[in-house]
Amino acid sequence: MLEALAPTLIGDFQERPLPAATRREVSPAGLQGKIDVLIGMRRSGKSWRMAQAMGDLLAAGVPKTRLLHVNFDDERLQPLRASDLHHLPETFFRLFPENKAQRCHFFFDEIQNVPGWEFFIRRMLDTENVQIMLTGSSAKMLSREIATTLRGRSLATEIFPFSFREALRHRALDDKQAEAAGSARQARLSHELRAYLEAGGFPEVQGLAAHQRIAILQEYVDVVILRDVVERHGVGNVTALRYLIRRLLGGPATAFSVNRFHNDLQSQGLACGKNALHEMLAHLEDAYLVQGVAIDSRSQRQRQVNPRKMYPIDTGLAQAFRPGPDADRGRLLETLVLLDLRRRGFEAHYVRTEAGYEVDFIARPPDGPPALIQACESLRDPATRERKLRALAAGMKERGIARGTVVTLDDDERIDTSAGPVEVVPAWRWFLRPAGFLGPQADAA
Repeated sequence: MLEALAPTLIGDFQERPLPAATRREVSPAGLQGKIDVLIGMRRSGKSWRMAQAMGDLLAAGVPKTRLLHVNFDDERLQPLRASDLHHLPETFFRLFPENKAQRCHFFFDEIQNVPGWEFFIRRMLDTENVQIMLTGSSAKMLSREIATTLRGRSLATEIFPFSFREALRHRALDDKQAEAAGSARQARLSHELRAYLEAGGFPEVQGLAAHQRIAILQEYVDVVILRDVVERHGVGNVTALRYLIRRLLGGPATAFSVNRFHNDLQSQGLACGKNALHEMLAHLEDAYLVQGVAIDSRSQRQRQVNPRKMYPIDTGLAQAFRPGPDADRGRLLETLVLLDLRRRGFEAHYVRTEAGYEVDFIARPPDGPPALIQACESLRDPATRERKLRALAAGMKERGIARGTVVTLDDDERIDTSAGPVEVVPAWRWFLRPAGFLGPQADAA
């Protein structure tokens, strides 16, 4: 099959122009001798980032004939075996024999669809003068296939839906830093942040009407269920799986207990074992549909006995599966804060203080001091203000962190607490801050 299709696949790529994609901020390493792997949920922009890499090569003067691109989601390639993959480089070098003496660039989309793909990629890296970039919709590409076979020969980059800055850029709006924004620009950014909170960051749904966006996002989830869970892992209890997904996406930023959910299923007359539910949850995280945040503790037992807080990979998904007409914008904003931390490479956990108060995130950069961050729609409600600041002050004292941050939709103030100053920052400003900068904690001891 692939032997006959390879000339057409290669010829089609050479003939068609690259898609005009919004420039993404995330940068794969691009190191010689290393495979770049872009991983993330389907439709989050991995192919766009790959097209950006190809466009950069063309802009640098590399002829397109030295580029090979194949999308393994192509229905003509189903099913495909790893033993067939050798037809791709053989055909490529037969069509362009001069490339044997030059450095070439291979781009393979959704290659995890081919069982045993990693052995082919390892052989290409060892025997050909090629730079390789892969995309995949499975987190296990990093932990299982890559770690066991490529043995340190790859570097993974997570691709999330658009950040706030990228969403602004996609719509040709001002995406510069907002520290010195005047009142008119502040109002515009506040409006755009609310729209982003509602729509999320999946590239295809930007600017669509709500009913169109919701239909597309629900279709994304259906594809994840079918391709990345049912087919990939052989899950048969699709009814329980869909019920689980609705619970996770419809209640973002909440603690989730498999035991409690199992009891809920039983009360609904749905049969599903606890072990099966644990496996389903792991599959959904593997497919980047949801992500879990554990409690911050050095004790493995504490991390196991305390429930994780679960977040969707995009606030648009939460809106598409919310159980009622009103959304909790505070929880959606908390989800955006977590996604922003992950995009910037920070490790995030939630904090429960000795008195039982909760801080949304303790964020640890690759190098530098940690930061404590709360997220809420507004601090104008006295009860919310007291709860958020009390927990933050307790966390600052117990963790020895000199300052704290509260991210809200519009509030902008500095509050002195018994543990130190707390900066209250509008979300539109916080999301447009410089790369790697968390806020006032950056200079904390």
